[in-house]
Amino acid sequence: MCKSRRRDDSYSSTEWSESITLSASNKPRATLTAGTTIIPVGGSVTLTCSVQSSDGWKYEWFRRIQRTSEGQIRGQQNRDIRVSEGGIYSCRGTRGNPVYYTDRSDDVTIEITFSSKVVVKQRPNWPQIFSGETITLTCEVQEGGETTEWEYKWRGPRTPTQWTHYSGWIFSVSESSSEDYMCKSRRRDDSYSSTEWSESITLSVSNKPRATLTAGTTIIPVGGSVTLTCTVQSSDGWKYEWFRRTQRTYEGQIRGQQNRDIRVSQGGIYRCRGTRGNPVYYTDISYDVTIEITFSNKVVVKQRPNWPQIFRGETITLTCEVQEGGKTTEWEYKWRGPRTLTQWTHNNDVTFSVSESSSGDYMCKSRRRDDSYSSTEWSESFTLSVSSLNKPTVTLQPSWIQIYSGETVTVRCEIQGGEGAQWRYEWRTAKLNTPPTSNEYRIIRTTESDSGGYSCRGRRDNFFSEWSDTITLTVSYKARPVLTVSPSWLSPGASVTLNCEVEHPSAGWHIYWYKAVPDLSEKSSSYELLPDGNRTANNSYIIHGQTHTAGYACRAGRGDPEYHTDHSQPKFVWSADVHSAASLTVSPDRVQHFTSDSVSLTCEGKFAEWRVRKFSEDGRLYSDCRRMTGSTCNINTSKSDIAVYWCESGSGEFSSAVNITVHDDGNGPILVSPVHPVTEGASVSLSCSLRTQKILSNVFFYHNDKLIENDPRGELKISAVSKSDEGFYKCQYSGRESAQSWMSVKDSGFISPMTTTNHVVNQSEIHKHNCLDHGAGEIHDVTYSVIQLKHVGKKRKRHKSQEHTIYSEVKVGVEEKSSPAASNEELYSEVRLESSLEDIPTYAEINRHNKAKAKENQEDSPTYAQVNRHNKRASKNNQRH
Repeated sequence: MCKSRRRDDSYSSTEWSESITLSASNKPRATLTAGTTIIPVGGSVTLTCSVQSSDGWKYEWFRRIQRTSEGQIRGQQNRDIRVSEGGIYSCRGTRGNPVYYTDRSDDVTIEITFSSKVVVKQRPNWPQIFSGETITLTCEVQEGGETTEWEYKWRGPRTPTQWTHYSGWIFSVSESSSEDYMCKSRRRDDSYSSTEWSESITLSVSNKPRATLTAGTTIIPVGGSVTLTCTVQSSDGWKYEWFRRTQRTYEGQIRGQQNRDIRVSQGGIYRCRGTRGNPVYYTDISYDVTIEITFSNKVVVKQRPNWPQIFRGETITLTCEVQEGGKTTEWEYKWRGPRTLTQWTHNNDVTFSVSESSSGDYMCKSRRRDDSYSSTEWSESFTLSVSSLNKPTVTLQPSWIQIYSGETVTVRCEIQGGEGAQWRYEWRTAKLNTPPTSNEYRIIRTTESDSGGYSCRGRRDNFFSEWSDTITLTVSYKARPVLTVSPSWLSPGASVTLNCEVEHPSAGWHIYWYKAVPDLSEKSSSYELLPDGNRTANNSYIIHGQTHTAGYACRAGRGDPEYHTDHSQPKFVWSADVHSAASLTVSPDRVQHFTSDSVSLTCEGKFAEWRVRKFSEDGRLYSDCRRMTGSTCNINTSKSDIAVYWCESGSGEFSSAVNITVHDDGNGPILVSPVHPVTEGASVSLSCSLRTQKILSNVFFYHNDKLIENDPRGELKISAVSKSDEGFYKCQYSGRESAQSWMSVKDSGFISPMTTTNHVVNQSEIHKHNCLDHGAGEIHDVTYSVIQLKHVGKKRKRHKSQEHTIYSEVKVGVEEKSSPAASNEELYSEVRLESSLEDIPTYAEINRHNKAKAKENQEDSPTYAQVNRHNKRASKNNQRH
């Protein structure tokens, strides 16, 4: 602010003026701008100098070039000036008095461009440049530029170069040299007058190449040749260098060969490389190409041993053979197999242990040892097939679980999958000293020492299969079947079933059935084969109409040759029937006895030799009596004498059997009952006895555990015995009971016929045979035959089938007198007729003549034979048995 006063009046003034604000800034810098910094020859450009946000300025202008010092442009104070010269321009602002100067502006370079065109050229001008090659880029000024002295500037991949007098740029390229290149030029006397930048030239640099060598074929015949070609991919200007070597020579350059293609007739290893440029640039050298000369000799692969089937683990040899004169040349060999190619070797064979992976095709070829690149062609392929060999198995034939001493056994070694191979076999067993080499051997008449483990393996040359698993052969002592009979005690005429059991009955056994015949000289029995008892398939055999005591045995056979077991222990069917040819009497005549009683068993009949046999309570069979006097066996009874007793004659006859029991209760009673069956209609008395008192009164009797009468008595009398009286009896005295004994009742009629039946299902005809030992001292001959009567007449009306029995006397003629014991003997033999109308047993008269002398008073006894008639038109299904 300000105020004023008159100079002559110090105390008179104006008021303060309104305030004015002054803002002072830092010293400014002028700003120089140009419409363009590059102008053509003859052109001009406007330069503008300004000081920001202020007025009242005048301007000073300056220009310089590289070769002169800076000078002010006179007569120019305006903000804008127009210039047509190249150079470095700057400006500043001025104002006020004294004059105030702004800071100088930044430089602006104004360049004058010539119209001359500049181009970049590449030498050598190859389309493909490789890392490591040396090239030259040249900057050429066209359209009259030849008369001017120029200098040059380059713009490349990384930075522009400085101005230089040389128009060419020489450098070794790498992958990083790949880029665009440009240049421009200027007159050497005018640094700010230049051409424009040339159009860019693109340089593409690839990795150093490798030459590629190809051959029309690598195998040529003797006298032939092949063309080799060396190339460098996608590039020009190459020359080529060629090289050859062998295994025995160093590599050498093939002189005089610079072409892309050459023709060679020598075997060897060839390589090449490309060259070009100056200085010379080399590609990487090519990979090897081996040229081989092939001989005409044929090569074949052979296998030793030449088995058609090869197994895993075997060792084989493959041999490479050169044919057609190859024997006079020293060769070396090479193999091609399923997995690899071998190196050359002097050995013409290869030996190896095979596995499944060895299966495949094998080939070989050969070459002379003095010429590594002259060889035969590959042989035809040889196919090797390797199989997996199963572990051998040992089998037994027959494959029965149990083998018995004396049987024949075949032990066989089988290798499944190796049937076509020529094996030798090794056996591992405890007994064999010199095992066989075949796959089987027979053990004839085995013994228990043959028992043990057997294993085997196959062998071909030095190859062995695995050992088989061990199979155990168990040889037992000679088998003996067990015979059972049912029932053991006969009712007259009942059927008897024999059962023969062998251990492991399903193992191929056939059964033989025998009748036991007493043999007093051996204190044993001999055996006669029963009718149809030869080699039956079933283990049961039925005998019909058995009437008296008899012994039976069986044995079994199997295999080829057939092995036979021992005979079974004889088993007996006991009959109390007294009509046998031999009889046994007991004194005292009772079943029950006290210990230490004296009992006599007497054999009766018309035979000179006797023995008494017993079957004890513990199942043991005794063949003789301890005290035998003549035909009488005397026993001082003990508990061990409880048994079934019977007599056997020297001619093989059996007596009826009796049951003897022994009791050691000194205070208890025993039952006095007959040892033999009582005939129906006869009378019998039963009593009770103590050791100290033979006859007791006040006795109660029981039949099948039922009290007979409430009143005690001395004895039980049955005046006329009937079948209902058969059963178990016991007595009771003073509250003590005896043991019970069985009383058997036999029919008073005829003796039933005895027949035998082989128990075979669906057999069309069941044969029934007479028992041969039911006569009382028969010494005449009896002949048996099957008689079939067939109806051949006219057809009749069918009636209901009925059975009738017609008897006609059968006379037995005797040349001499017979004994009374043989009189009135009635013999029956049944012969069945089968008819579609009715079954009518017919009995015909048969005259029997005795060929030898008989005892006195022997009378003719009628013998009846039942004859079975068969209708010719009757089917087997209508037959009745």
